[in-house]
Amino acid sequence: MTNTHPRVTQMAASYPASDIRKMFTLALDYPNAVKLTVGEPDFNTPEHVKAAGIQGIEDNHTRYVANAGIPDLRSAIAQKYTARWNRPITSDNVMVSFGAMEALTFALDVTVAPGEEVIIPDPSFPNYVGQVHRLGGVSVPVAVTEDNDFKLRAADIAAAITDKTAAIIINSPSNPLGSVMDRSDLEALVDLSVEHGFTIISDEVYDEIVFDDAQFTSIAEIREGFDRFLVVNSFSKTYAMTGWRCGFLIGPTDLIAPMAFLQEGITSSLPGFVQDAAVAAITGDQDPVQEMVASYAQRRDLITDRISAIDGLSLIRPEATFYSFVNISEWGLSSWDLAIRLLQEQELATIPGSAFGPQGEGYLRLTFSVSPETINEACDRLEAFAESR
Repeated sequence: MTNTHPRVTQMAASYPASDIRKMFTLALDYPNAVKLTVGEPDFNTPEHVKAAGIQGIEDNHTRYVANAGIPDLRSAIAQKYTARWNRPITSDNVMVSFGAMEALTFALDVTVAPGEEVIIPDPSFPNYVGQVHRLGGVSVPVAVTEDNDFKLRAADIAAAITDKTAAIIINSPSNPLGSVMDRSDLEALVDLSVEHGFTIISDEVYDEIVFDDAQFTSIAEIREGFDRFLVVNSFSKTYAMTGWRCGFLIGPTDLIAPMAFLQEGITSSLPGFVQDAAVAAITGDQDPVQEMVASYAQRRDLITDRISAIDGLSLIRPEATFYSFVNISEWGLSSWDLAIRLLQEQELATIPGSAFGPQGEGYLRLTFSVSPETINEACDRLEAFAESR
């Protein structure tokens, strides 16, 4: 009898590859390229955080720990968000994960079954689609447009809900859009969740990187007693800890509890000394965070001014994160073609807007988590390209 089972599963063979990673790989052939691609702080992890991690190693915190995270870290997270959201959060509401991506995996694992639908913004972080695909779910995109200041609207979400809707992923502050959802839309979204019984998975990894008078509101703050949410967060962006891979979820205990068993079957636990560093980050001196955010705000102003002065380019001034979503439609090139030409002709690495979904066509995502000197050099090269067209 012939075994007709494929060597590679259909899920793996059809997993949607990220154009962010494709562009990152292409840029490796241009070692002198100016890179506005990867969304990673250019700051070092604060010294007191590194010291706590080193001390954890010295104290031999190098063995297995509880799947859900060490008690000190879960407690510290609970205390922070109890105060921030003005609602009671306990350690049982917290799950520690290997970065926000594993947190998102857990959130989908406990809320979405194969064949069920997950509403996602378009444009949005491309790994949302990949994670839903991995589960055998169906991604349902909802357009987020420049006409609405790149803010996801509850009315558009309502039109996408079906009897198969299990969850929605929202991302505020938004990567790649740099926008913050309006509280009124979050309130309407909570109403929709209660009416239709789906879970709101809220990716809030940029919750501390908000500028000027912009008002960020967590989904957890909207209504007392509302518990159809899972908040995904991370230490990566706030504390310049991308390589430490420490993320977490906050949600109702019945959704959080199974995640410890899932963690046992995937990675067992996050290293104890990494969690020691995370405790120091969340409980220690917050001045480094404020200094980083102030610097990002200055860089935001710089890139906004420089891009706005280039003929044919425009952008909405970002309210948060360290991304600008630049409108390139007047240049008459697809976002991918433009990104390739900028790399080849100007040695400037950018991310095509189409990497974030069909609605991203006609845009480039430029990160300003780089030095002002790098921003100026990148904009000089964009100007040179504009003049050469």
